[in-house]
Amino acid sequence: MATLCLAIFLVDTLSPLDMAIAVLYGVVVLVSSSWFGTRGLIAIGAGCAGLAVGSFLIIHAQDYNLASVMRCLVSIAAIGVTTLLCLRNEATTASLRDQAALLDLSHDAIFVRAPSDAIVYWNGGAERLYGWSREEALGHAAGTLLRTVLPAPRSQIMASLHATGFWEGEVRHTTRDGREVTCLSRWSAQRDARGRSLGTLETNHDITARKTAEHDLRQAEAALAEVTRVSTLGALTASIAHEVNQPLAAVITSGEACLRWLRRPVPDIAEAEETVQRMIANGRRASEVIARLRALARRDPPDHRPIDLSELVEDSLPLLEWELASHRVRLALRLAPALPRIGGDRGQLQQVLINLALNALHAMDAVPEADRTLTIRTALRQAGAGPGNGGEVAVTVEDAGPGAPPETLESLFAPFFSTRDDGMGLGLSVARSIVEAHGGRLVAQPGAAAGLCLTFTLPVLSEPSLAPAEGVGL
Repeated sequence: MATLCLAIFLVDTLSPLDMAIAVLYGVVVLVSSSWFGTRGLIAIGAGCAGLAVGSFLIIHAQDYNLASVMRCLVSIAAIGVTTLLCLRNEATTASLRDQAALLDLSHDAIFVRAPSDAIVYWNGGAERLYGWSREEALGHAAGTLLRTVLPAPRSQIMASLHATGFWEGEVRHTTRDGREVTCLSRWSAQRDARGRSLGTLETNHDITARKTAEHDLRQAEAALAEVTRVSTLGALTASIAHEVNQPLAAVITSGEACLRWLRRPVPDIAEAEETVQRMIANGRRASEVIARLRALARRDPPDHRPIDLSELVEDSLPLLEWELASHRVRLALRLAPALPRIGGDRGQLQQVLINLALNALHAMDAVPEADRTLTIRTALRQAGAGPGNGGEVAVTVEDAGPGAPPETLESLFAPFFSTRDDGMGLGLSVARSIVEAHGGRLVAQPGAAAGLCLTFTLPVLSEPSLAPAEGVGL
């Protein structure tokens, strides 16, 4: 650098050319800006200006004229302007460097993609998450390097990005060691003054652990649903045995009667035929009971179909007959006729209803027999205001038990919360999960006179057909 300054000084001093050769000191300042800081640049700029003045004094010590003075001033001005511009650039570069250092402190992976998808910036968070260093990542196409899996066609995402300047969604990336990570990705478009794309700033937050936890939670909910189903079937064992034994006993009795009619000296064919018809009817009744139990017990994927909730209540009553009799509880039905259908899985919703009914029956064990009444109602609510403008269908199960304080009603749905010594506290929690998976609500309220009133509402079916929806499997 000193050699270049000396060469310019000698040429400026010894050359007979009437030119502002000292302007070349600006080159010295520009080159120095890559090596020196603020103080060094000021010193070099001042030194170059001093050399220009010194050369002027040597040449024109006895011969001052306006042209030579102007050339000297122009040279000094050029040196000064160049120094100021270099100082400004140094300050801007330092600011950008500090900002980049702050981005490196972020736990999120942040990188910038050129319009060609080539990576032009790669922060420390990206190095830690994906495993590639900054030097290894720069220049590579982001989609190829990370093997990006997008939630929608790339053309659709880019169209949204160009239209709004922003896009957010979940993407899957593959790290250097082959692990697959799920990220919440935010893209911001960078544009120039004319609106042309300069690149895309992409910020990725690793949510792999959260997605894994959500998956584990769904599995835990399914396991809880299995536990409560087995528990419910155990509670219904006596009712099941009674319901199946009745038609079987009728079949045996009819079979014996049929043999007597046929063994007469003159067989009574008409009576025997009527007895066989009764046997067939009772056999079908037993088959229907078994079919209902199989639907209640098996763990098939949710099968959402149009359902009349009043019919579902009536179909569930045979499974509750023995429990009603053993607890000495009267049943009061208030079923609305011609209800609009809802969409759902029949087995799951039957499980919800039976759980609510069994809880109500056990709640009335300490109530005098004369006051034990289980009321089940169905009704159409909010016609014209519910989802799909079709309203909601409500099913209410009300007991005459001791009830619960209003401030504790919500805790009834907490997992493992039970008011019974032998209860597991899973029935209502799982029932609410099932109802919410169907787009409905399950709430508890004090009864009209006493006891507890549990109501679940489901949106009226607005589509003629339903696709199976994901929910809590039973």
